[in-house]
Amino acid sequence: MSHFKTVLDAYNWDDTLQSIYNKTAEDVKRALGKDKRDLEDFKALISPAAKPYLESMAQQSQQLTKKRFGNTIQMYAPMYLSNECQNICTYCGFSMTNKIPRRTLTDAEILKETAFLKSKGYDHILLVTGEANRTVGVQYLKHAIALIRSQFSNITIEVQPLDQDEYELLISQGLYAVLVYQETYHRDAYKKHHPKGKKSNFDYRLDTPDRLGKAGIHKIGLGSLYGLEDWRADSFFTALHFKHLQKTYWKTKYSMSFPRLRPFSGGLEPKVEMTDSDLVQLICAFRLLDEDLELSMSTRESEVFRDHIVNLGITSISAESKTNPGGYVVEKQSLEQFEISDERSTESFTKMLKSKGLEVVWKDWENNWQ
Repeated sequence: MSHFKTVLDAYNWDDTLQSIYNKTAEDVKRALGKDKRDLEDFKALISPAAKPYLESMAQQSQQLTKKRFGNTIQMYAPMYLSNECQNICTYCGFSMTNKIPRRTLTDAEILKETAFLKSKGYDHILLVTGEANRTVGVQYLKHAIALIRSQFSNITIEVQPLDQDEYELLISQGLYAVLVYQETYHRDAYKKHHPKGKKSNFDYRLDTPDRLGKAGIHKIGLGSLYGLEDWRADSFFTALHFKHLQKTYWKTKYSMSFPRLRPFSGGLEPKVEMTDSDLVQLICAFRLLDEDLELSMSTRESEVFRDHIVNLGITSISAESKTNPGGYVVEKQSLEQFEISDERSTESFTKMLKSKGLEVVWKDWENNWQ
């Protein structure tokens, strides 16, 4: 069974980027006219040549999403358990070099935070930590999952990459999904932005979704951090990664997230700006590549942007998020990982969704019947 590293090593970054920029209007029209699209079509749909066809892409994306997911949108909430981290990452507020107060939630604090989220209606929870193996390693995560498992239909984690046997242990405890972003598929840029810590190992991180697939996880979430490198190349390699996994671990479900660089304490300006129009183009391109793929949107984006994108392909979304440990109830003032842009309450946000004809889903019935 080949790992994605073998696939990635066959590609050259600059050549790939050039081939995307070389796509023509004819390539875009051909891609839009197909029922099934491949990665060359995806290149055309993320190329500058596709910009004049954005309206057509959005319409098709909306139709495909409604066909597969109906008028529903899934709600989830992130809950930060810890901001302790042993990595240096240039773009993150939790980076080891940032002189911030560190904290990791106790059992009582975890239960206070989950009680707040349950009171808002959330049934899907995303547990997030910094990457600190000694304080928030596998045993801490295992314990946290056991503590809250009875309260949520789905528990997802976004933590440091783990070994296959560690994932198997957490799955046996009730873990449903894992989000792991490569951040950038450009090796040199990756090294620049991750100079120290376990995360600096590009290949170990790259191999994580393969370890998850072998461990038998229900769902794997992928994504890049758009702004570290040219978004078009990074999104192509993210799509390439997704297609490799889908073919290899075909029983697993997949989701795609679209984080753009956001301000944080210490700040990093994006190398390549990704405009709102670019992000709409990318979301639609992913929907046209695969109608079953879950497309997820966080509160990093603005109210206006999120209000528009919910009808164009997004199927999973958060609201009222806090990106600091204990941020809902326990310690509202501790430092955030990045700034939130859409700060509306859950009630206000779901009211907007309903006004757009969308049915808000809190529970994943599909999982309950498996």
